[in-house]
Amino acid sequence: MTELDMIPLPSGDLTLQTVAMPKDTNASGDIFGGWLVSQMDIAGAIAASKVAKGRVATVAIDRMSFLIPVKVGSVVSCYTQLIETGRSSVQVQVEVWMTLPNTETSMKVTEGVFIFVALDASGKTRSIS
Repeated sequence: MTELDMIPLPSGDLTLQTVAMPKDTNASGDIFGGWLVSQMDIAGAIAASKVAKGRVATVAIDRMSFLIPVKVGSVVSCYTQLIETGRSSVQVQVEVWMTLPNTETSMKVTEGVFIFVALDASGKTRSIS
């Protein structure tokens, strides 16, 4: 096994990528956790809506853990992986990695499991076909 084989890599598909901007920081200059969770929720919804073939809504976030703060100017990448599909629900693992400005070094920031429910046109729960 080489040293390159030991470097952790993201799990899942790249679903959303954005740049962390100054307006999204707290008083310490780090990106707000809430902003990061919203990006994860968007990425998870993109993945879940493909499985549900339509509209979904977030019903829960499970096993969320933050590892390191995100710095302004970092490229934030959300990777998604389907965990389970129920009668009307979809569970999606979302991992967030950041690449610091002017580098090629990527680091895992956080991960969580997002649970979505499929909705019909009137906003009521529907079965996933």
